Amino acid sequence: MQRHSSDGHGTVIRFRTAGLVLLAAHLLLVAWVTLRPLDVPWVSPANLRPFASIRADVALGWEHGVRCVGAGLALLAPLGVLLPLAGGRLQVSPWGSLVRTVAAGALISLAIELLQTGVPGQVVNIDSLLLNTVGVALAHLAVVPALRARIRRRNQARPLPQQEPAQGPTPTIPRVGVAP
Repeated sequence: MQRHSSDGHGTVIRFRTAGLVLLAAHLLLVAWVTLRPLDVPWVSPANLRPFASIRADVALGWEHGVRCVGAGLALLAPLGVLLPLAGGRLQVSPWGSLVRTVAAGALISLAIELLQTGVPGQVVNIDSLLLNTVGVALAHLAVVPALRARIRRRNQARPLPQQEPAQGPTPTIPRVGVAP
């Protein structure tokens, strides 16, 4: 039986476990922030035109626009790091990882927007979907490739533990003739 390196395998398990715990905590926080009923005197109509609410926020002033765009980018940005971390893969195509992570982030954002249709005071906004997805992509590009490279280097720098000595060749049984 061949033993796995306890350091490399243990590292992946620790990162995957930490990623799953942090991912669950972040998704609970996002659900609490975005799916709470709001007690407002009026509700704006749903925005299905891309960039319309971004233009409206910037028209109210650059500071307000930057704050609103930044909030949209930051809401789901941790998913860009937490989703690959929860996956626990070190040897993966960078582009494949980016596409999977951005697609998952877009689907999570779409689910939030669709769930908001049933929450009083919350409305669907296509710009939130776009900003959340871009935030996931930016966080992934900024952190994940460097983090994976660092973990791979650290695992390669460690000496491998000594393997158990081989038991020798597999024994063979001589053919036995047919009994009378």
